[in-house]
Amino acid sequence: MPAHRIVVPLFDGIQPLDVTGPYEVFMGATEWLRVRDRAPGYRVVLVGADGAPVRAESGMRLLADEQLPAPGRVDTLLVPGGRGARTTPADDSLVTWIRAAAPRAERVLSVCTGAFLLARAGLLAGHTVTTHWRYARALAAVDPAVEVHADAIHLRSGRVWTSAGVTAGIDLALAVVEADHGPDVAQAVAREMVVFLRRPGGQSQFAGPVWTAPAGRPTIRAAQDLIHGDPTADLRVPTLARRVGMSERHFSREFTREHGSPPGGYVEQVRVEAARGFLETGSAPVAAVAARAGFGSAESMRKAFLRRVGVAPDHYRRRFTTVR
Repeated sequence: MPAHRIVVPLFDGIQPLDVTGPYEVFMGATEWLRVRDRAPGYRVVLVGADGAPVRAESGMRLLADEQLPAPGRVDTLLVPGGRGARTTPADDSLVTWIRAAAPRAERVLSVCTGAFLLARAGLLAGHTVTTHWRYARALAAVDPAVEVHADAIHLRSGRVWTSAGVTAGIDLALAVVEADHGPDVAQAVAREMVVFLRRPGGQSQFAGPVWTAPAGRPTIRAAQDLIHGDPTADLRVPTLARRVGMSERHFSREFTREHGSPPGGYVEQVRVEAARGFLETGSAPVAAVAARAGFGSAESMRKAFLRRVGVAPDHYRRRFTTVR
């Protein structure tokens, strides 16, 4: 039985870790299987348009093993991301090659913004996918028929597997190894690489502060200013509506229309962002942080964090604190 052949197209502006991370996972699994005389594992083949090295967005150079079109079979097509993936137009020769290669593959993977190349090749319509949290909205705009989940680390939708940004390609590759060879192999590789087999939480814990453009309507913008000005204040709908001179129902409707979320959700997000800053840069107890951020209790902040960030406040602090 031949090794499972994974074909990875290279291009200028690639993110190197989107290639090297999964590569090490698949080669680690292959070595583990070889030592135990089990299945033959994987063969990863890097392919490029010509024999010249490609220049990554960081300046690193990567050299392909073979030229496009790649000869032989394609068991798995793995498409990396990077600046080049985000900016490559739909009529580019790389997209054309991906469009032609995908039907020959048993499954198609994308790492980070490699999903943009799949979308422009018309391969994501009707699928639920993910990408780097920073580019989720942009990906959704490429093809409205694609459902983008911005918080997922990786997702499987039929034969299409997608992952979040950069190091999430490792998570994706481990999931593929687990599906192909079982959790014992995937866990062994994860331990060797000193990573989680299943990373706790989603992308939200890594995302930067949420910035929302000022509302166009002056009264709604005034409500925004009240919320950002003092997250600890009484920011319930009746209070906000009264302070901007609107009825509660009309205020809620107009605020939701402007921001895509109701006032309560917006207030919770602002308070979560404030608490994240306190947790990252200070050592105050969680209950004190909850009070400083405007939450009624540590428990209400914990529930908001689980909804918005995917992890509890104390877990978030352990991972992201700058205080030693």
